[in-house]
Amino acid sequence: MMVAFSRTLQTVLEKGQGTAARTLDRLPSFAQKSLVRILRYPHQYPELDPLIQCMMAAQLRRGSNGFVSEDIIHARKSFDLQMQSIKAKPTPVKQVEDLRLPLHSGTIFARHYHPAPTKKLPMVVYFHGGGFVVGSLDSHDEVCRLLAVHAKVQVLSIDYPLAPEASPNKLIQTCEDALAWVYQNRKQLKILKNRISVAGDSAGGNISTVVAQRAAHKVYAPQAQLLLYPAVDFKSRHPSFYAYNEGLVLTGKDVDFVTHYYADTHQVELDDPLISPTYGKHDKLPPTFVVTAGHDVLHDEGEIYAHKLRHRGVKVHYQEYSDQAHGFANLTPVSYRAKKYFIEISKNYRKFWDKHA
Repeated sequence: MMVAFSRTLQTVLEKGQGTAARTLDRLPSFAQKSLVRILRYPHQYPELDPLIQCMMAAQLRRGSNGFVSEDIIHARKSFDLQMQSIKAKPTPVKQVEDLRLPLHSGTIFARHYHPAPTKKLPMVVYFHGGGFVVGSLDSHDEVCRLLAVHAKVQVLSIDYPLAPEASPNKLIQTCEDALAWVYQNRKQLKILKNRISVAGDSAGGNISTVVAQRAAHKVYAPQAQLLLYPAVDFKSRHPSFYAYNEGLVLTGKDVDFVTHYYADTHQVELDDPLISPTYGKHDKLPPTFVVTAGHDVLHDEGEIYAHKLRHRGVKVHYQEYSDQAHGFANLTPVSYRAKKYFIEISKNYRKFWDKHA
């Protein structure tokens, strides 16, 4: 039986990363766990989705660990190539259009998704993840497509300037300006009842809630926010940081690199609400839907942030996916389970938003 598994493994590893992952995803759980053992995955995460264990084991076998490095250009290319390699047929959306947004802080690109162009729909302004230093409109294209179709919303994905070239002040101001632009163009965009929310994963979750805090008393304040495994606390190290800082998508070393590029390079204090919204003002924040992954260095800070908001009277829905790792929304092209979870998140976010609109 082990010989058969070894042959299966060899066949899988010879294929492209996306094809390999989709092949692994179709195997029964016991077969995936056997492959994890054959690949000698050195970490003990028994509750982690076995597909993710397989993918991480294969990645470690190729000598790849983490997604940020000292060479920023290389890290960006590697991340984009990795996202490209797992692409599948994109989820169909009726209208997808690249836009140029002429903002006060400079012109940027954005991608507009509209699942029903003849109808008025709410708008989600989406900020992609990638540790503030990698990621693009393309890397999160499928995430935005799924969100648009299953939450029945328009999505505007923002191509914000990346660190370290952009400071936190520049990055956040650009994203706040993008939100203001959406509000100013609400009629042309046919936004239902001026309903605009912000959303993002990881660094994008951070950007979303920092922007929401800064816009709280302004006319373009978002009416809801969706935070997927957000980074909200650069200063503290919680138990999940030590429990899951090796052998997963986001490593402790990645967090150190991101801290250096985003905070230290620009002399921003680690507890400054500009980068650590857990220390900001929470009173006037809109209804907030927080999602965490059980196997994630950022798990605890996300959960603590949800509790802090609730304590300040903010309407909060908190959902943990205990068998998932950081970044699972990006695995929807290769993982049935990740896709099922993200579709569920999209539908539930819309229900939550409707309930508190």
